[in-house]
Amino acid sequence: MTKGKTVDFNEVSVESKLKLLYELQSIDSKIDGIITLRGELPLEVKDLEDEAVDLEVRMANNEAEAHEMESMVAKKKNDIEESKTLIKKYKEQQNSVRNNREFDSLSKEVEFQTLEIELSEKRIKEFTFQAKEKKRLAEETAQLLADKKIALEAKRQELCEITNETQKEEDELRAESDACKEKVEPRLLQAYERTRSNANNGLAVVMVNRDACGGCFNKIPPQRQVDIKLSKKIIVCEYCGRILVSPELAAQEA
Repeated sequence: MTKGKTVDFNEVSVESKLKLLYELQSIDSKIDGIITLRGELPLEVKDLEDEAVDLEVRMANNEAEAHEMESMVAKKKNDIEESKTLIKKYKEQQNSVRNNREFDSLSKEVEFQTLEIELSEKRIKEFTFQAKEKKRLAEETAQLLADKKIALEAKRQELCEITNETQKEEDELRAESDACKEKVEPRLLQAYERTRSNANNGLAVVMVNRDACGGCFNKIPPQRQVDIKLSKKIIVCEYCGRILVSPELAAQEA
């Protein structure tokens, strides 16, 4: 059919319509086979990519927290030096006090700063331990990330090889599918695509096999089988809604 030419689908026989639909199904099933060949690889690649991103975020968070703990250690060390300076100052002032009240007041300040030093030293130990722990976690995460990236690259390479091997064939089949769809009556094409999208195996047009639907395998009444064999009207399975064709018509298309 010339592209752009108007077709009167009423002039096309039902048998011809069924042949076109079966041909379209055959082409689309080959495309499905190529996609199945790739298997779960695209999903595996996506999962590995997501995991790698999560590990990168986790590693960055651990490194940031370790840096924060180190900053807290440095701050506490400065606090200790400030407290030591104050203690020295208060002790010098004690040598020139005029009464016991002033001496006691300075003694309390010395005691307070001494406690501040002890508290800061305790915090330094805690922050130092936490910083080491965060660094350890960051290093472990970095190793996990490196392993994950190796696995990701291997999966990407595997997917790329399979895709390269089948891409040309897939492109050709998709072109054939598009060309075939142009010849199919719009309402039939819509029904075909709707049924195909709802079917787990992508089959919208199936052959009668051993007196049963080739899609859901439910038995077909004898009279209905006769109608299917005559190919005078579009008949769908009353159980699954797939379009049914006779083995004879399928053999002609094959």
